[in-house]
Amino acid sequence: MKYYFQTVLGANFDEVIQRLTEALKEEGFGVLTDIDIKATLKKKLDVDFRPYRILGACNPPFAYRALQAEDKIGTMLPCNVIVQQLDNGKVEIAAIDPVASMQAVDNEALKEVAHTIREKLQHVIEKLSAPVTQ
Repeated sequence: MKYYFQTVLGANFDEVIQRLTEALKEEGFGVLTDIDIKATLKKKLDVDFRPYRILGACNPPFAYRALQAEDKIGTMLPCNVIVQQLDNGKVEIAAIDPVASMQAVDNEALKEVAHTIREKLQHVIEKLSAPVTQ
């Protein structure tokens, strides 16, 4: 089982971040964390790295349901979505598949939440993959 789903866009990196954040919001997610890997690696290791950000997306009602179903599930929250600049100039977005990541947890209530969040994250990826209409 693949642990993520993704799309590649021919758009500006910062524009992709903005579009992704808006698409996540439309599906009920907020961005709790925004880790700039390029800046962090430069600061901590003095190495150059491609633009790469990790957005920690959270849908509060479903996070609450997940936490009620399994009190240690916070170890797997929030749902990470990466945005990275590829060598060909395009930008890739990849989101965790919560069903795959929670496979080891034997809890039916949690599986239901994971499937719903999977659908919402897939919808975000599909929406961003669709051509932009003016």
